Amino acid sequence: MRKLDIALYDETERVKQQHLDLIEKLVLSTAEKLELDQNFEVSITIVSNKRIQEINRDYRSIDRPTDVISFAIEDDDEDFKSLFDDELDGELPRLLGDIFISIDRTEEQAKEYGHSFERELGFLTIHGFLHLNGYDHQTKEEEKEMFSLQEKILEENNLER
Repeated sequence: MRKLDIALYDETERVKQQHLDLIEKLVLSTAEKLELDQNFEVSITIVSNKRIQEINRDYRSIDRPTDVISFAIEDDDEDFKSLFDDELDGELPRLLGDIFISIDRTEEQAKEYGHSFERELGFLTIHGFLHLNGYDHQTKEEEKEMFSLQEKILEENNLER
C-alpha cells in the first residue's frame, strides 16, 4: 500500500486550510498519474517573495524572487542505495525533497494570467512536484512533456484556465 507523507508549512500564515488541502490533493493526484508505487515523503513550504528571493539567491545565484523552487533529495547513486538492507526495501520512504512556493508570486501571476488563485497554486504545486520526480524544461521536448502533463492534471482536478 502506497503511503505519502506530505509536510505542509505556511511561513506566511496567509494560506487558508482549503488551499493547503488543495496542495495535498494535487500532490496525491500527481503521484497517482506518475504511478509512484512506493512510500515517499515531500515537504512543501509557502513563503513570501522576500524569503524565496533569499533561497533563489543563496542556492541558484539569482537575486530575485521566483514562483516555485524544488530541491530533490533522492540520490541515484547505487552505492547510496546499497546502504539499506533489501529487507527494508519498500518500508523506508523515498525522500523526494522540498518545494518552496511564493504566495506573493502565486497571487501576482493569477491576476497577470487572468485565472484563479487556486489554478495558479495548483500549477506551481504540480510543477514543483514534477521537478522532484525528474521532469524538467531545459529543452523544447522536455518542456512540452512537462507542461502537457501539468495541464492534464490540472484539468482532471477542474483547475482549467
